[in-house]
Amino acid sequence: MAQTKDNAVMLAKDTLSAALAECYVTIDGRRYNFMQAINLEAKFERTKTEVPILGKLGKGNKATGWKGTGSATFHYNVSIFRKMMLDYKNTGADTYFEMQIINEDPTSAAGRQEIILLDCNIDGGVLAKFDADGEYLDEEMDFTFDDFSMPEEFAELAGFNTKGN
Repeated sequence: MAQTKDNAVMLAKDTLSAALAECYVTIDGRRYNFMQAINLEAKFERTKTEVPILGKLGKGNKATGWKGTGSATFHYNVSIFRKMMLDYKNTGADTYFEMQIINEDPTSAAGRQEIILLDCNIDGGVLAKFDADGEYLDEEMDFTFDDFSMPEEFAELAGFNTKGN
């Protein structure tokens, strides 16, 4: 832990490398190492209702639920998501899957975090693509998820817990 005159500060080494992650996708019981991923972001958003309160000019906000959304960019060299779209078009049967994301940088004292996104469902995707002027092909995909778990969480960095001060 670094120390300034009156305050502990985070060490630069405790940031996480953006590229040191793992991503696995499990579809119909088959687990894939999603090494084609370039970036991924999953978000938890509370749904809220405005609540009128007698004696107050402003309204309050009450959480009434949540929704999970995400987006990913990956190299255009895997067909599993196009196959999901084709199966849905041909049969009407939708495919739900699981995603496991692990962040771990061996230099950081934060350690390792694992998030598992459950009941993921793609919003759509690219069917075909080319770019005669490009360097490589990638594609973006938006998705939703209905549940998640966090089997491993980051360790608290030294100085983060102020012990009630």
